[in-house]
Amino acid sequence: MGYTPMRLGHLVMRVRDMERSLDFYTRVMGLTIMERTPSGTVFMSADTEKSHELAIRAIGMDAEGPDHSQVGQAHMAWQMESFEDLQELYLRLKENNVRIQRIGDHGLSLGVYLLDPDDNEIEVYYELPSAQWDRREGKGLFEGNFPRQLEEPITVAGD
Repeated sequence: MGYTPMRLGHLVMRVRDMERSLDFYTRVMGLTIMERTPSGTVFMSADTEKSHELAIRAIGMDAEGPDHSQVGQAHMAWQMESFEDLQELYLRLKENNVRIQRIGDHGLSLGVYLLDPDDNEIEVYYELPSAQWDRREGKGLFEGNFPRQLEEPITVAGD
């Protein structure tokens, strides 16, 4: 089906303060700056084989923040390569006093919901490989409990 998109390619957001947002998205979230344009847009990516996955542009400190009672984006989500990567990012979020809203157990995935400096909600999550999903008859795809906890000790391959 040629008319079906391959995947979501990128997200563009307006932020209040560029330097504050760049610090958050690069130092805390780990994104790489791919390009800065003369007009002030910064393109960043987790996958440096992609031109960008997130672009931000500052619009000023007086800009209103997200209103969760209006139609619009609820959150963006960044998938982690491994559960251990999610644990490490979770610890980095806590060390940097990032506002964590909740931990979401979706059965086949575990997500950490947080706010960026402009109160945009972000989810970082790890999803089990599809071969490990519980597909019992009558059970919803997102029912059940994820088999691990974020607070358990981080294990390194080969331990």
